[in-house]
Amino acid sequence: MKQEDFTIENLGACKIKSPLKTRAEAIKRFYFAEDDERVIFDVIHKEHRSNGSGKDLLTMELAGPREKIFFDPSKTKVAIVTCGGLCPGINDVIRSLVMAFWYRYGVRKILGIQYGYEGFIPEYGHPFLELTPDQVSNIHQFGGTILGSSRGKQDIGEIVDCLDRHGINILYTIGGDGTLHGALEIHKEIKKRGLKIAIAGIPKTIDNDINHIEKSFGFETSFTIASPIIRDAHMEARGAYNGVAMVKLMGRDSGFIAANAALSMPEVNLVLVPEVDFDLYGPKGLLEIIRARLERKHHCVIVVAEGAGQSHFTDERIKDASGNILHHDIGILLKNEIKQYFREISMKVTVKYIDPSYIIRSAPANPSDSIFCNKLGLHGAHAGMAGKTNFVVGRRNNKFVHLPIELVIAKRKKIDVRSDLWLNVLETTGQPISMKNETPGDLYRKSMKEV
Repeated sequence: MKQEDFTIENLGACKIKSPLKTRAEAIKRFYFAEDDERVIFDVIHKEHRSNGSGKDLLTMELAGPREKIFFDPSKTKVAIVTCGGLCPGINDVIRSLVMAFWYRYGVRKILGIQYGYEGFIPEYGHPFLELTPDQVSNIHQFGGTILGSSRGKQDIGEIVDCLDRHGINILYTIGGDGTLHGALEIHKEIKKRGLKIAIAGIPKTIDNDINHIEKSFGFETSFTIASPIIRDAHMEARGAYNGVAMVKLMGRDSGFIAANAALSMPEVNLVLVPEVDFDLYGPKGLLEIIRARLERKHHCVIVVAEGAGQSHFTDERIKDASGNILHHDIGILLKNEIKQYFREISMKVTVKYIDPSYIIRSAPANPSDSIFCNKLGLHGAHAGMAGKTNFVVGRRNNKFVHLPIELVIAKRKKIDVRSDLWLNVLETTGQPISMKNETPGDLYRKSMKEV
């Protein structure tokens, strides 16, 4: 990556004194961030790469309030939209944005767009909601989103027409990969028309798979809620002779929830994630590993991410309204395969299958996530008022930063199987490094023998 890849766009020069300046004068140590303050992208630095100069270090723009802002608070109109699946903390982010704009900047025109990008399209008939501190004061206590959500692409031209027609200056899109792709297209259309409308993203994905960002909101809540469910699954497994309890968790393309949930409740014996393929049958396959475990301990707890093991399905893949590939239900397949396998070898087992996914994603944020959401909303408000656009707010190296939307949607973040995280999972569960009957090295040696 080049240094310029991290450049954040601005709508223009910031010439208006921030309302926070008055507070800064009263609080002597109040801190304003400057655009030339950067956060190092990678804290591990190899000295020989830059001959000691450090000039090739990748850096990101530091988030925070600016002393001068672009938008006049008395004339600014803000809109907030939530899209995609539910996730703990959405209401916390909405509340944080409203409180920051109302009390810190004095903005009085804050609109809630109902049911995702549909809310901009006249034919759906969804009215805007006027958001005030009184309306959002308690919403952080509840899961879901007070604005509603939807999936699917909408006409970008109509969305920008709506923004322009209603005089909206800053749009906050709270959503995942599909939502941010949409936000980028909206930004491009705005730029083509020469409009001064800022587009800001607050990344939302319970799977923690946003590129370049160390943690997405809702992720910590998800594995915190999953932890006691796994504990109960362990009790179910131990309560039966040769009991197998399997818990399916979210993780369409990345297994971060499954991995962290297993580490937080170390009674788990096997973790299956999308990043690591496995065989069902054969001496190194999953079913044989379960059999060996039952012969030793007479119970087994399995945590499986929803996107794991998709290679075991041959049906054609279909996509949802947002363009995401709909995965087959690996939990049901494994439950049936386990029962069938042990029936064939005449070994008695009791299989319990638990899928708490919708319970987890619709829960309210835990205290840690709630604090994180509040900071995301606050930093988003600061950046928007400073006229920054085509950006997302995230945390990297324990600092809040601005990142271009293009970078965070370029690819999905996945577990590095060479990382400490996955090594810790292997050590905690005791599961084999590979559950494949033939490794690439085995296949190579086999092919050489055939030659």
